[in-house]
Amino acid sequence: MDATRFRVLSACYANLRIGVIGDVCLDRYLEIDASLGETSIETGRAVHNITAIRNQPGAAGTVINNLAALGIGRIDVFGWCGLDGEGWELQRALATVPGIALSGFVASAERRTFAYTKPLLCDGLGPPRELERLDCKNWTPTPESLSREMAQAIRSHGQHLDALVIMDQADRPGTGVITEAVLTEVAHLATARPHLPIIADSRPGLGRFPAVIFKMNHHELARLLGATTSVGVAEARLQAAAMASRNQREVVVTLAGDGVVSAQPDGATDHIAAHPLRGTIDVVGAGDSVTANLAAALGSGASISEAAVLANAAASVVIHQLGTTGTATLTQIRAILQLPPAAS
Repeated sequence: MDATRFRVLSACYANLRIGVIGDVCLDRYLEIDASLGETSIETGRAVHNITAIRNQPGAAGTVINNLAALGIGRIDVFGWCGLDGEGWELQRALATVPGIALSGFVASAERRTFAYTKPLLCDGLGPPRELERLDCKNWTPTPESLSREMAQAIRSHGQHLDALVIMDQADRPGTGVITEAVLTEVAHLATARPHLPIIADSRPGLGRFPAVIFKMNHHELARLLGATTSVGVAEARLQAAAMASRNQREVVVTLAGDGVVSAQPDGATDHIAAHPLRGTIDVVGAGDSVTANLAAALGSGASISEAAVLANAAASVVIHQLGTTGTATLTQIRAILQLPPAAS
């Protein structure tokens, strides 16, 4: 990727309208000051004193944050939260995101807000250390009324989007935003608009998804193949090519320290090596930054190989952000790619 191509693609971002449908959760960071440790008089157990609380959108919300960091003009969000304190905090955090449109995001008394509570021990001797996480999820099937509402949102808005991200974070299929009704509507959209970039990312796996652009990490690829060992570059290229040819849609596989593999419907593949590490890393959120950058680049007319180059650079930025679920700006991505600064 040279400076001219980077400039041409990124110049489109402010005019893009990108939709994100999926499980938006609340990332709640509890900063614990280790110097204020106490012992409970009543129980004799340790007391951790929290001196700061940070709330930000997580899961699909991390994709949203990364799109905003790229300067995307409009980000349509389709999803839901609960009518609870976590939902209130999540909606408040989402409302601060530049370019966000929340008409498709609803609060429901039938669901609990998906939340990750992350205690961070801060001792001043190094980066914050995350302790055991506390999760709040839904373990029952999503009510049909909510499922229909999300499907209708895709039907109503899909014709106006430049790209769509599907983010399935629920551990049990059908308990989050991405239900069979939603996937059916996504399949209809993919047929009606065959050139619309639709990028799907699913924690439980993409096996039930229609033929759209598949994005997965090497662990998810291994599960999809029924493999018991990690998938390397050569195997990832082979399997991604087969998948892309079968679905006639592009495939992207992230390989952690081995970089990113992309495949085209004609079976051609490309491998982008990971950028060198520059210190301590935290991989949380790296995959979501990849998803966001794929959507932005493909929505601007990039090839899958070009989009993977930008996404790989974004991931390199994010993994070096500690104690938070990070984002990557165009300035940071340009620096990773060692491109000259934009002309003033």
